[in-house]
Amino acid sequence: MLSLEVKPRKIGGNLYKIRDEGLMPAVFYGKKEKSTPVSVPLADFLKVWKKAGKSSIVILKSEKGDVEALIQEVDLDPITEQPRHADFYVFEKGHKIKVDVPLEFVGTSPAVKDLGGILIRVLHKLKIEAMPKDLPPKVEVDISSLVNFESQIVAGGLIMPAGVTLVEGAAEVIALVAEPKEEKEEEVAPVDLSAIEVEKKGKKEEEGAEGATPAKGEKNEKTAAEAPKAEKAEKSEKK
Repeated sequence: MLSLEVKPRKIGGNLYKIRDEGLMPAVFYGKKEKSTPVSVPLADFLKVWKKAGKSSIVILKSEKGDVEALIQEVDLDPITEQPRHADFYVFEKGHKIKVDVPLEFVGTSPAVKDLGGILIRVLHKLKIEAMPKDLPPKVEVDISSLVNFESQIVAGGLIMPAGVTLVEGAAEVIALVAEPKEEKEEEVAPVDLSAIEVEKKGKKEEEGAEGATPAKGEKNEKTAAEAPKAEKAEKSEKK
């Protein structure tokens, strides 16, 4: 069974100093166990956490005695993603406990292998109940029963280990296979080069018409028409 050496620590102590010493602040508590702040070697915790997860018993060894607990919560540093604090839940001996255990998908699905389907894992954890000694580290899900796109695996269809009771809803879908979507190529309409050429030609002719200068004859006619008006205006001024 997995175990960790823990040491008591003072509430409100310098947590940065504790971490600099290679330790991790933690606390354990339970229904009949008062909250007790402790520290645990970070390297040892990482090894145990990898094996135990949140569903395996961990024995916390201290000067005041040993207690059996589960890793309840782990606080990670947002930058390094290293554990910086952990909560351990001390359960009552002789009582069943409810936990979420991870699901491990095994086997080969014919709908994926032969039909090119996509495996959809709907649930990644399963809620179960068991005595502490019977808690499994994981529950296996055999996907070989997914033979077509109508097949589904539901929680009630899983085989529970001895001493384990399913708490998750029996009708909850665990996994299924989705039919692959065919990507249709968009048809691009052919470009009518002749229409573009005609449009360009018409535009050039229009621009040429707008920018044309009046003919020499037109200018002389305008000047001749304006001459009498100028003479009339000059005579009026002399009067």
